[in-house]
Amino acid sequence: MLVVIAYPIYYTIELSFFKTPANLQMKDKIFIGFDNYVTVLRSASFHEATINTIIWTVFSTLFAFLLGLAAALSLHRAFVGRGVLRALLLIPYVVSAVAASYVWKWLYHSDFGVIGALAVQLGLTDQPINFLDNTTTVLPSLIVVNVWKEFSFAMVMLMAGLQTVPEQLLRAAQVDGASPWQRFWHVTFPHLKGVSMVTVLLLMVANFNAFIIPWIMTGGGPAGASDIWITQIYNIAFGRQRYGTASAYAVILFIVMMVLGYFYVRALTRGDDARGET
Repeated sequence: MLVVIAYPIYYTIELSFFKTPANLQMKDKIFIGFDNYVTVLRSASFHEATINTIIWTVFSTLFAFLLGLAAALSLHRAFVGRGVLRALLLIPYVVSAVAASYVWKWLYHSDFGVIGALAVQLGLTDQPINFLDNTTTVLPSLIVVNVWKEFSFAMVMLMAGLQTVPEQLLRAAQVDGASPWQRFWHVTFPHLKGVSMVTVLLLMVANFNAFIIPWIMTGGGPAGASDIWITQIYNIAFGRQRYGTASAYAVILFIVMMVLGYFYVRALTRGDDARGET
């Protein structure tokens, strides 16, 4: 833990206060205090990446959770072929993110992509849609891929939460004349609040750190339209070799992760505290 986690965190924080040379001779680094943080926070690219990161994280988390909830509710009741359907819906989550990114990149291809070709054949457009090379459509296109990759995780978490809903309460509500929506809202959903909060927080943390899909599919382009914090950190560090600035950027991201981690721990321990009080 000290070697793999603690020391890299310490060294990144230390490096964020230095100006580092491009020749990787760290012994020649110069102490500049908080200048790297000021540079990052004042840069226009940081503000643009922040907006992209918020859009990416919020919509990826929201749609992955809602799609996972719909799938969990659909698969909760027994029916013929339920096991097979569960296995099929788990495929996106277990597929390598690298492989999925390259497959979706070809599906989105403006000249040879299947999606664009189908849209033309169905008469939806006159020519293939330019998904990844258009500053307007690139971020929504990446969010679609990310939601496809993540919703299975939300589905599994929520299916586990549905096992805790008492069948007696659902039957009693049905006998009292409650509609399916009323049974869901007043009986099922309250029992899902804990697992829902944990699922949302885990998805948010994963999306803040999501690097593979946006980097492989667009590299942050075109014109920075899909650049998020994590891809910008990578580009600053290994593209421009400005390790001090990238470290300051990474520390800012680390602080955000720590805040989300605090709420995650609170969500996990809330149930234990409630059981202890009873």
